[in-house]
Amino acid sequence: MLTILRKLKKSTIAILFVIILLFIQAYSDLSLPAYTSNIVNIGILQGGIDNTAPEVIRASQLDKLLLFVDQENRDTILSHYSLLDKSKLSQKDLDIYLDKYPLLSDEALYIWDGNQEDILKDLLIEPILISTALEYGLATGEESDETLENIVPPELGSSDMDIFTMLENMSDQVRKQTIIKIKDQIKQMPDSIKEQTLAHYIKAEYESIGVNVGRIQSKYILIIGLKMLGLSLLAMAASILVTLVSSRIAARMGRDLRNDVFKKVLSFSNNEMDKFSTASLITRSTNDIQQIQMSVLMIIRIVVYSPILALGGIIKILNTNSSMTWTLGVGVGAVSSVVLLLLIVAMPKFKLMQKLVDKVNLALREVLTGLPVIRAFSNEKHEDKRFDQVNTDLTKNSLFIGRVMTFMMPALMLIMNLISLLIIWVGADKINAGSMQVGDVMAFIQYTMQIIMSFLMLTMVSIILPRAAVSANRVNEVLNQEPQIHDPEQAQAMDSDKKGLLEFKNVSFRYSNAEEDVLSDINFVARPGEITAIIGSTGSGKSTLANLIPRFYDVTEGQIILNGRDIRSISQQDLRERLGYVPQKGILFSGTIESNIGFGVKDASAEIIEKAAKIAQAKDFIEEKTSKYKEPISQGGTNVSGGQKQRLSIARAIAKDPEIFIFDDSFSALDYKTDSDLRKALSQELTDSTVIIIAQRISTIMNADQILVLDAGKIVGKGSHKNLLKECEVYKQIASSQLSKEELAYE
Repeated sequence: MLTILRKLKKSTIAILFVIILLFIQAYSDLSLPAYTSNIVNIGILQGGIDNTAPEVIRASQLDKLLLFVDQENRDTILSHYSLLDKSKLSQKDLDIYLDKYPLLSDEALYIWDGNQEDILKDLLIEPILISTALEYGLATGEESDETLENIVPPELGSSDMDIFTMLENMSDQVRKQTIIKIKDQIKQMPDSIKEQTLAHYIKAEYESIGVNVGRIQSKYILIIGLKMLGLSLLAMAASILVTLVSSRIAARMGRDLRNDVFKKVLSFSNNEMDKFSTASLITRSTNDIQQIQMSVLMIIRIVVYSPILALGGIIKILNTNSSMTWTLGVGVGAVSSVVLLLLIVAMPKFKLMQKLVDKVNLALREVLTGLPVIRAFSNEKHEDKRFDQVNTDLTKNSLFIGRVMTFMMPALMLIMNLISLLIIWVGADKINAGSMQVGDVMAFIQYTMQIIMSFLMLTMVSIILPRAAVSANRVNEVLNQEPQIHDPEQAQAMDSDKKGLLEFKNVSFRYSNAEEDVLSDINFVARPGEITAIIGSTGSGKSTLANLIPRFYDVTEGQIILNGRDIRSISQQDLRERLGYVPQKGILFSGTIESNIGFGVKDASAEIIEKAAKIAQAKDFIEEKTSKYKEPISQGGTNVSGGQKQRLSIARAIAKDPEIFIFDDSFSALDYKTDSDLRKALSQELTDSTVIIIAQRISTIMNADQILVLDAGKIVGKGSHKNLLKECEVYKQIASSQLSKEELAYE
């Protein structure tokens, strides 16, 4: 898998861009719970009061607060609050202030300059808490609150005098000692109670002054809501861009992988093609690469994003309330346990999936290519059962994986819901104790769900990655397969004086892992202007010999020499450019007749194509077509007959005008007249080329300049038709099976 991922180097900049977008998305997603908490805690519970120092306060209230502050801190507070002097205001400014602070006409007000909010909060919070406890506790007779009873000294609670007047009249030493006692009691209060008391005090002060606190609350909630909407839109835009860019990265890598696999397969010799079946190569080039492409998309989109989200969520949780983090550990542990159990059960099935897909493709390909034979032998039911078996195996495997995945999602959702209930239960107890606020519990739930979802996404990827890893290994097998046939490090030039001269010297060949040679000690010379024919019984090695010339296989022993050079010492391209090869089975490509004949010639002219078609005896049936040379050819040439397919294949080789022609039993589908006309045309037109004809029919080769007779991989006869009839028993037997007694007697 790592080898495949190295191909992402080309997309480094795009990946960095995606990572930046993922950080933006994670930041947006992680910010939303905090804003939700603020709406509940500040917007609803605190009436939208988010300042920790009052913007405006009555002079009488500030004087009360200053009773609980020493001289140094009192000077600091007064340096940030200025008395609003009505006499110094213009009528216009006075009207503005009266509209904002209606109580200004009755009482003097202090205005905050907006600076050093944190310092003022630290200086004012204890005086505000003391003032609130004294004014709204004992003054209203609410003695049921144990906190207030502990805060207020007994001597203050039993006096009929105004509490603040008493404090003001006390000596500095007594007042200081009394305030210290009260502060000691306040320190035991939870921070959340302090925060809410501060906010309620500021809100009550605003209401006393006549400030529209409802407008403040609505404005705060609206602003927070707009921020949340903006963050949601930002997260959505980032998510869309991430999906778009990561999809392009994965698609580009899939394209490059398919190109690499295709180029590699083109370099394979027949040895490698025998190792990898055609069906398997198709699966590796399509389904396997698709699996890799999907996994890369998920790695970029999820594997990178999930740790960012999880780590950010953990940091946010620790800042919210670290005492409840154990609930997160319970959730992550439960999710991991479920996923691990399912992985143990499903992993073997994931690894088996691609092999079963291979079998389905193999069976399907065999049925489709062999359909005429299947119908001819009325064997449809048998093939249907065979395909049904592999199809059923794949279906069972897929259903098993599907059932496992179906069970996993409800189980994980159940765990997430139970964790939510656990957080609510624990959080409710902390809210009751005053150590946590409602909004914090809501934020904690959201962060926990985000973290668990991050782990869940990672585990989902861990389920998909093994199958992708199997696919990656299968693709790597193709990419890492070194062809047995390769070009030499220093290619030699051919001897121009020996153009078209082909020589076999002591050639033997054995297939990989075979125990016996297919060809043994083959020696002959094929010269330009001559026709060399090869004949023999089925399995004698005729086609194998033909495959050695273009280096579809390499000889095991001996040498094949072309134009004075061993063919292994020259480049494969240089070798094959000099050959015109026509295989046993005529192979045509989708396109037109013209494109198939000109397949081996760059920018083949109409004259070259027409001449090749005429020599190959294909011109007559081409002229009968509606579009003539522009007539479409379907895939595999299924819209032309076997004989027409062979003639077009022969024309394709002729159009190339090579030094050596190799006809590997390429006349088998031709009738005798067409065969005769074609051989006559070849002998007249290809006078400068070396022609090698492999045939089953004596009539096709009887006029050849030399005939090689193969039997069990060895040359048992060499010479002309007449000489072989006299001297070669194997050739005589072949001739006897094909020619009448009169023809043999005539010969």
